[in-house]
Amino acid sequence: MTCRIAFVLFPGFQQLDLAGPMAVFELARLARPGSYDWRLVASAPVAVRSSAGVAWPVQGLPRRLGDLDLVMVIGGDGVDEACRDARLVAWLRRASRSGARIASICSGSLLLAAAGLLDERTATTHWSRSRQFATDFPAVRLQPDRIYVREPAVRQHGLPELWTSAGMTAGIDLCLALLAHDHGEDIAREAARHLVVERRRPGGQSQFSPLLDLQRPEGRFGALLDEVRRDLRRDHRVEDLAARACMSPRHFARCFHAETGVTPAQAVERLRVEAARAALESGAASVLRVSLESGFGSTERMRRAFLRLLGRPPAAFRAGGGAA
Repeated sequence: MTCRIAFVLFPGFQQLDLAGPMAVFELARLARPGSYDWRLVASAPVAVRSSAGVAWPVQGLPRRLGDLDLVMVIGGDGVDEACRDARLVAWLRRASRSGARIASICSGSLLLAAAGLLDERTATTHWSRSRQFATDFPAVRLQPDRIYVREPAVRQHGLPELWTSAGMTAGIDLCLALLAHDHGEDIAREAARHLVVERRRPGGQSQFSPLLDLQRPEGRFGALLDEVRRDLRRDHRVEDLAARACMSPRHFARCFHAETGVTPAQAVERLRVEAARAALESGAASVLRVSLESGFGSTERMRRAFLRLLGRPPAAFRAGGGAA
């Protein structure tokens, strides 16, 4: 049967958030004619201008929701204004009760949250929106590290199947996973091959946000993390970090997670991976030396961290070996 998709756009949407998923379903349709069909819809029909200034032709929001199998909300800088579009928010609530699967790409998850569709459910978003998301929608079980999250339907409570993804390219990962779910791993792997991406990243893999937002002067723990960067060999246990922040370990861990969306241990690991990757890409002589200087203590610990956060081993980032 054909999966009928509505891509939901709004003024200021990000074109790559749309183009990546469309490419996945286009390849699926070439391999299996009739497998997917789609339309572009928006609260105000005729045309919607993307953040790049290109106007895309769209239809109005469908009244017959039974004709849809998947509603996918595209992300982009215009999402904040879209969250205040009462007509669009109400339509998404109706769509969630229609039996269709609901999905979002990148910051599009904020629109789903604004409609109340993610309350008490697990979701992710682009790392740069994590702090805003956690503040505005505390009822959502946000997992900012994940590249995509699938929440199964709970039919007895009227809850739809939900898919949310992190950054733009994570939308491709989500759609490849959807394709594998619908038609099997072989067709998803073939689509990935045509897109020259690897069919390898599980949803639990970190999107590896480098905590750039904490480098801003207003970041509460920015100075502390700068200290960590300057001395990655140090242990940096939670107790030690809390003492430097003049806070109890429990209060520090709670405040740190509330502000950054990650635990102190996860932040330290990311900074170590960030430094190790930079050293390898600049031509460091030894993987062992990099593992020691970045605070991992062993090549095996560094390898596990790289696989978890980047999906590739350290050797893949050696100068001349190509980067992710």
